[in-house]
Amino acid sequence: MSLQDPNVLNPQRRKRVAIVIANPAVSTTTGWPVGFWWSELTHPFHAFAEAGYEVAVFSPAGGPCAADGMSDPNDASGYSRTDLISQGFIHTPELKALVDDTRPLADLEVAAFDAIVVAGGQAPMFGFEGATELHARFAAFFEAGKVAAALCHGCAVLAFAKDSRGEFIAKGRTVTGFANVEEDFADDAVWRLGLLPRDRHVMPWRIEDRLKALGANYVQGGRWRSFAVRDGNLVTGQQNFSGGETARLVIEALGR
Repeated sequence: MSLQDPNVLNPQRRKRVAIVIANPAVSTTTGWPVGFWWSELTHPFHAFAEAGYEVAVFSPAGGPCAADGMSDPNDASGYSRTDLISQGFIHTPELKALVDDTRPLADLEVAAFDAIVVAGGQAPMFGFEGATELHARFAAFFEAGKVAAALCHGCAVLAFAKDSRGEFIAKGRTVTGFANVEEDFADDAVWRLGLLPRDRHVMPWRIEDRLKALGANYVQGGRWRSFAVRDGNLVTGQQNFSGGETARLVIEALGR
């Protein structure tokens, strides 16, 4: 073992976090290509790296992933132009490579990681129902007493993840996720721009409604406000502005 090995100076094993992003999909409601949201990957990644954690990036199928356009700080819309953390990640080749070639969830060994964090974006709403490997891995982390976290539309995993008794993980627990008031805002925006007729919605179903229906205690912190909640080893974040707060609660649960 060389002196350059970090374990020589720090005998305690580094905490390891698996961040899961969605594979590219096509929206069944709009016909648009959809993906993950940059800040929901990069902001937690940054917080975990600052805490000294080792972070790996997975997706249900593995391989290259693509982000929703408006989450890119270089997008013509300018929506995320102030997101300097994502800008730095995108322009750091070794970090961008983690997105260009994600590891498949089938390769994720629960025993080798301390936490799983599922990022959002639009694609989870169209791809997570069939992502049975994700449901199983998320449930395995939860039942092992490890931190299981989801953020924004990544909370779609809670609509499918069940424990070994067949109960929804979120049932009876306090959780958050993309709020109805935020879905209303998004719908109204595309309606006003004439991108969708008013009888159609951006999302095929809603996180808040589904979580309430399966017996969760859904809470939210207000439209577009950073908000996350921890219930035992289950951590959830409200939307794309909540990545840092979600990571803070994961770090609080894991320690340094």
